[in-house]
Amino acid sequence: MEAMVKKYQQKFRKVKEEMGRWKELQSRLISQFTSASAIIQRLQVLQDSKKYGALECVQGIQDAVLAKQMESLQIILLSMNKTLEDFRGVSSSLEKLVRDGKQLVKGGSAIATAKQQQQRVGVKPNVADCLEGLRLLSEMHHSEYLLKFSLVSALAKVALKPSANDDLSALQQLLVDQPNIPSEEVQGIFDVIFAEEIC
Repeated sequence: MEAMVKKYQQKFRKVKEEMGRWKELQSRLISQFTSASAIIQRLQVLQDSKKYGALECVQGIQDAVLAKQMESLQIILLSMNKTLEDFRGVSSSLEKLVRDGKQLVKGGSAIATAKQQQQRVGVKPNVADCLEGLRLLSEMHHSEYLLKFSLVSALAKVALKPSANDDLSALQQLLVDQPNIPSEEVQGIFDVIFAEEIC
C-alpha cells in the first residue's frame, strides 16, 4: 500500500501543476472580462449622439466609433472563449487523473480491497483519502469551469442590455471569487496527502 500511496502523491503533484495553470488562466480571464466590461460600458455612452459634442458634425462618426468598439469586443469575446477551452483542458486533465487513480486500485499487480484502501502507514494518507481527494479536486474545478462558461455566456447577453453596469459588476465579482473552489478545503486535501512532508 505504501508504494501505491507514493504513486498517488505523484498524481497530486500533477494536480498542483494543473492548479498553477488554472491560476494563470484565472488571471487572464479576469483581465479579458475587465476589458470586455469596459467596452460594454463605453457602448452605452457612445450610443448617445449628444455625447459627441463638436464631433457630431462629422458624418458617420458615431457609426464608425461604435463599429470599432464592437469589433474590439468581438475579439475579446473570442479570446475569452479560447481561455475557456484552456480551463476545460485543465478540468479534463483532472478528470483523467481521477480515472487513472481508480485504475491504480483496480489494475495494479495486487488489487486493493476496501479494507486495504483504509489502511494507513504512519502519517501517510490511505488510498481511500487519495481517491477522495482527487475526486473532490476534480469536481470543484469542473463545477467552476461550468460557472465560468455561464458567466462568459451571460456577458454577451448583458452587452445588449441598456443599463448593464450592475450586472457587469456582479458577474465580475462572481468570476473573481471562484465560489466552487474553497481554498481552505483544497489546502486541507493537500495537507492530508503530503502529511509526512509537513511533519
